[in-house]
Amino acid sequence: MGRVGQSERRVQPIFRHVKVAAILIAGVLVAGGVTAVAVVLLRRDETPEPQAIALRLPAQIAHPDPLQFEPGRTEDYEQAAAFGLSHVLFEKSPGGAVRAAKRTARFRALVDEATSGTAIDPDLVEAIVLLESAGRQDVIAGDDPVNAAGLTQIVAGTATDFLGMQVDLEESRRLTRLLDEAVRRGDVDEATRLRSERSRVDARFEPEQALAGTVRYLTEAKKVFGRDDLAVVSYHMGIGNLSDVVRAYAARDDDSVDSILGDADIDYARLYFDSSPTSHRASWELLASFGDDSQTYYWRVLGALGVMHLLRNDPERLERLAELHDRLPSAALVLHPPGGGERYADATQLGDAVARGRLVSIHPSNGAHITIDPQLMRALAPLTKTPADYLALRPRAARFLEYLAAKVYELSGEKRPLAVMRAAYDDEAASALTPHDPGAVADADVHGTGFAFDMRRRYGSGAQAAAFQWALERLEALGLIAWTRGRSVIHVVVSPRATAAARS
Repeated sequence: MGRVGQSERRVQPIFRHVKVAAILIAGVLVAGGVTAVAVVLLRRDETPEPQAIALRLPAQIAHPDPLQFEPGRTEDYEQAAAFGLSHVLFEKSPGGAVRAAKRTARFRALVDEATSGTAIDPDLVEAIVLLESAGRQDVIAGDDPVNAAGLTQIVAGTATDFLGMQVDLEESRRLTRLLDEAVRRGDVDEATRLRSERSRVDARFEPEQALAGTVRYLTEAKKVFGRDDLAVVSYHMGIGNLSDVVRAYAARDDDSVDSILGDADIDYARLYFDSSPTSHRASWELLASFGDDSQTYYWRVLGALGVMHLLRNDPERLERLAELHDRLPSAALVLHPPGGGERYADATQLGDAVARGRLVSIHPSNGAHITIDPQLMRALAPLTKTPADYLALRPRAARFLEYLAAKVYELSGEKRPLAVMRAAYDDEAASALTPHDPGAVADADVHGTGFAFDMRRRYGSGAQAAAFQWALERLEALGLIAWTRGRSVIHVVVSPRATAAARS
């Protein structure tokens, strides 16, 4: 989650020309909790208002190569990434995403007050609250208040040195220790008293002051970058770090950030999706070097924005999404909801699907950059006389697998192929074919859709491993796959809307 801090070795930014103030659902415009049918007449020289974050399964943006960045599609990239990286909100929010969103909504009046008279969008600040603290004003990253703390997770050094907030760190630490002891004893009255006392010596634990500090930070950050999206990114990454990324992307290490951004239309969609091992490598390496999820922070804020809108405007859909996200360690069931497609109960049904072309065999070749792992062949030997039936996927997933392997080769130059550990299998064979790997067991049922495959975590080189990691991360951010990392395998589930295919 975000960490406003690092004692501001540099400063940090937040929101673009905010394009996400309302959610458009089935022709009904929902804004600020009030529903109204909107009819908008535009002159030719006017730009239509963008749709808000919908958290709906996105279509592939670029064709035929989904990882080829397409300028001018920022809204599409934002919609896709908000969906693709929203799983963490459902998986990690204490008590679940719905309860976290309800807790966050209680602070809306304070959010509106903090942003009143500023250029900062209250919806985005509220989304930051959901992502940072899940609506809990007393949360600390770790057990030491020197770390990120409070409703908007501000680091102590940033609070005092950059935001001018009152933080008596030693007293805050003392009261935190006493508070923890009171909570362990179950002394509710004493815990309440200590929380109140701590908020008087450490402004980060006072919601009004925490929100005011965040708005001040975002305001200053926006002065640096002039854009809302980059400002949001910097709330976690830091202004200095993000400035380095911008310079690296533009290959202008000695120029000021404002001159670079003034000369080129660089938004975060471009920085993230157009930086790779072969294109703008320097900015990719910087983004990859941040080990705290900084590079995906903005997408998760947009996901939180979508969660809050759904809470107010389509709570039943939010509940359905939460139920699907909560069942697996990835968004696999959001891509393929139970009952949404055919499954295969036994070997006969699986074979019939292959015969009908519903499943197609994977055919490794010298140009395919994939191979079948010998362990899979050994597992199939006692199970079936037609192992080819178990080396098959739905046509869309099979093409996507070939594309993924070819893309990793293109990025890394590694000639040794990636190894397929599992493809489609029927329910009857699941117990025998599911790898003995905690990361694979939970997703075993998805193999019955024909859209899932496992790849062995063994690579020909570090370059191949890095390229594979980059491709997985970007494809997930595009909403085209869900994936998890097991001890020995990478489990990949392909979206039914993915259309990628390896180029001949």
